[in-house]
Amino acid sequence: MAILVNAHELSKSFAHRPLFEKLSLGIESGERIGLIGPNGAGKSTLLRILSGEVAPDSGTLSLQRGLRVGHLQQVPAFSPGATVEASILEGSENPSDWEEIVYAQELMAKLSLPEGAVDELSGGWKKRVALARELLKRPDLLLLDEPTNHLDVESILWLEEFLERSPFATLTITHDRVFLQKVSNRIVELDRRNPGGLLSVQGDYATFLERKDALLAAQASQETKLRNTLRREVEWLRRGAKARTTKQEARIQRVGELGETVAELAYRNKVNTVQLDFQEMGRNPKKLIEAKGISRSYDGNQVVHPFSLMVGPKSRLGLLGANGSGKSTLLRLLLKLEEPDTGTVFHADNLQVAYFEQNRDSLDPERSVLKTVCPAGDQVEFAGRPLHVRSYLERFLFTSNQAEMPVGKLSGGEQSRLLLARLMLQPANVLVLDEPTNDLDMTTLDLLEEVLKEFQGAVLLVSHDRYFLDQVANQILGFGLTAEGKREIVTFANVAQWEAWHESQRTQPKKEKNKAERETSKPKKLSFKEQRELDGMEGAIAKAEARLKELEQESIRAATQSGRLLELTREMSALQAEIDRLFARWTELSKDTTSPGDPR
Repeated sequence: MAILVNAHELSKSFAHRPLFEKLSLGIESGERIGLIGPNGAGKSTLLRILSGEVAPDSGTLSLQRGLRVGHLQQVPAFSPGATVEASILEGSENPSDWEEIVYAQELMAKLSLPEGAVDELSGGWKKRVALARELLKRPDLLLLDEPTNHLDVESILWLEEFLERSPFATLTITHDRVFLQKVSNRIVELDRRNPGGLLSVQGDYATFLERKDALLAAQASQETKLRNTLRREVEWLRRGAKARTTKQEARIQRVGELGETVAELAYRNKVNTVQLDFQEMGRNPKKLIEAKGISRSYDGNQVVHPFSLMVGPKSRLGLLGANGSGKSTLLRLLLKLEEPDTGTVFHADNLQVAYFEQNRDSLDPERSVLKTVCPAGDQVEFAGRPLHVRSYLERFLFTSNQAEMPVGKLSGGEQSRLLLARLMLQPANVLVLDEPTNDLDMTTLDLLEEVLKEFQGAVLLVSHDRYFLDQVANQILGFGLTAEGKREIVTFANVAQWEAWHESQRTQPKKEKNKAERETSKPKKLSFKEQRELDGMEGAIAKAEARLKELEQESIRAATQSGRLLELTREMSALQAEIDRLFARWTELSKDTTSPGDPR
């Protein structure tokens, strides 16, 4: 494979804060690299350096001659009032060229993009427009910064399939573990605690977890051994060793070097974690929220059909569906922010709701981190007692210097942590979390999962992160369409049930089309053996697909069990190949639909 990019000993600081130092990385054609790491490690900055948007403080960046690089940013920017087509053509050096215009229109069709102004589109559709703009560059390397943020689950599934088929190399920042597993053949972790600041593992995310576990175990073992050696050497020094010989002088010098090595290993092995803990209201009533037969229409279009639901303590409701399917409307109805057209909504006395908003609109980019959490004074009240605001911010890994920084200088993940810090100062018995996983690193996601499980009140959770939902939710509300095209909300016990239902919704139109084509095509003669094979083909395919779904769900649940996840991944690959073979054979036999002895 050809080397596309060679970055050698890159260093970069931001606001007097070092992000990474002497970082080296190579990218080859055909690679699908997943870039992970803690919030604030400099992942987005590294992408901007690779795209040529910013320069490193030191180090060299070598690109293959004529290399075309696309960069899909976290929050794409567009010219005010620009149309979708004009925005896409911004990716061309010759936007008035007829061939470029035709290609832009092809991309609009391929990505199912509407016409009209970009300003009127949702965040997910804007991401698609931005992707088309980068694809117009015909990139050899596409850089993607949290591409699943603000996308609904339908768009994420589409993007997974698109990237799997793409001819160009990709480097993707994502903390979506299911997405990462499906689109990556190499994982790179950017973390100052790794040797050289970077850990690169060839293979999928499951393979990375195996290697990471082995590395941490080896480093912990090495630290223990060296600490014991250091302790013995220090005891020798304290006994009054005299540095009269060259040998003794060298031993004393080695003690100092050993101390530095132990300190370095201790730094690498130390895991700084956010201290999450939602404040609760005390004893909760058995019924917090109850909706009976509620519905809501806009301009004659019924968004929520008559629906009933009871929310009690320990309820964990996960809302899954496409943008515009009615998730936000249902939340507003349940929280009494909007009146239903029919039905009633009951709230328990003194119901307190804490709300995590997706778009961070309530954050003032000019205000300091400290003032965002504590607008007046220098103390906050947490768990019924006063706490100095700086001590409170340390629970969320904000340093003393960061406390004085403007919010706009923080990374996306750090801003999400700041929202959590503010949210946890509000006592509540109902938590409403709208896409809380956006930009959070995996360590913080794991902790958030645990505190949500332990929370004694109710949780209403909107998220596209299937792994996160599967860990937290005990009930899934799936938003879709009936066979007649009407909106519906279907209740499931877990994500696995939702995925099976969702897949049936996706494949039903294809099956209907195939059935119509078989009925109208000219029949041909099959042998008796071929007819028997065709008769059993649909059952064989259904059985194989069902097994594949079981394996996919098991792989989601086993995401942290690296050995088992690797076995499942291999089994899924083999099963997918068998399904492809069955479909190819089924297509071949379907062309010949007349069996021996057929009166036709």
